Amino acid sequence: METAAEVPELLRLDNQLCFSIYAASRAITRAYRPILEPYGLTYPQYLVLLTLWEKDVQSVNQIGRRLYLDSGTLTPLLKRMEGAGFIEREKVKTDERKVAIRLGPRGKELRHVALRIPESLVQTNHLDQDEVRKTKVMVDQILTKILECSHTIEETEES
Repeated sequence: METAAEVPELLRLDNQLCFSIYAASRAITRAYRPILEPYGLTYPQYLVLLTLWEKDVQSVNQIGRRLYLDSGTLTPLLKRMEGAGFIEREKVKTDERKVAIRLGPRGKELRHVALRIPESLVQTNHLDQDEVRKTKVMVDQILTKILECSHTIEETEES
């Protein structure tokens, strides 16, 4: 059995970018919990509302693509949000298989106070706003490169 000293640097967990991003994502989600709880929201529900505040009335597929979620994950989430009045779901008249999602009364109402949510996350966790912006840009660049490569790989496999 190998000891930690024998494990190459490239295989150490603490040296993995993916683990740092994963752990940070989980920590950020946990940090949002007490901020979103008074509004009756979970973090994934908050993300759905963010997409709808940008553009009200979207298909489930549009929201799923924007949030990198499949419809199997998104549908139960949307049903709970509808039950709570955050969104409204309606079958598309021209295609009964599709569902249009729009802001419900609580979703519209919450938009007016939602500006406090990101500010609260930064303040309660003693984050530097400039560092947050720079980190977001870097993570977005990594995401873009990985998605571009995965699309290239998928296209090659389909050929």
